[in-house]
Amino acid sequence: MTSLVSTIAAAPSAIALMHFSNRLTFETDCSDVYSSQQSGEVDFVLLDVRAAEAFARGHLPGAINIPGRLLTAERLAGYARSTLFVVYCAGPHCNGANKAALKLAVLEYPVKEMIGGVTGWLDEGLPLSLDASSADQGTVACAC
Repeated sequence: MTSLVSTIAAAPSAIALMHFSNRLTFETDCSDVYSSQQSGEVDFVLLDVRAAEAFARGHLPGAINIPGRLLTAERLAGYARSTLFVVYCAGPHCNGANKAALKLAVLEYPVKEMIGGVTGWLDEGLPLSLDASSADQGTVACAC
C-alpha cells in the first residue's frame, strides 16, 4: 500500500540537495532575523513592504517601511548595491514580499524574503514595535 505522501517519489538526494540549498539563498525565517538582531549581527536592512498605516499598527523592531509599490531606484539610491534587503509583508497569505523581492532583484540588490511575515513573527511569540498614534495597534494587515 502506498500513502498519499509517497505516491510521487521523493527526489533523488542530489536533486533535493540542490533544491533545498537554492531555496535558502532566497529565504530566511523569523527566528534567524530575531536571533541576528539579538546578537547584534545585523548585516541586512529589514524592509516592511506593507502600507504605512499597516506598518504603524505594528512592525518588526528595526524595520524600515517602504511600501512595495514605492520601491524605485530613486528611493533606494542611498543604499549600496551590495546591501542585503530582507523583505516581509503581512504573512503567508500575501505575496507582497515576493513582489518587492522581485523589484529589488530587478534593481540588482541582494534580497531574501522572510517567510511567515508579521503573522509568522507573532506565531513565534516575538514582539512588534508599535506606533503610539495608531488606534489599531497590533492588527496584522497587508494593505500592499
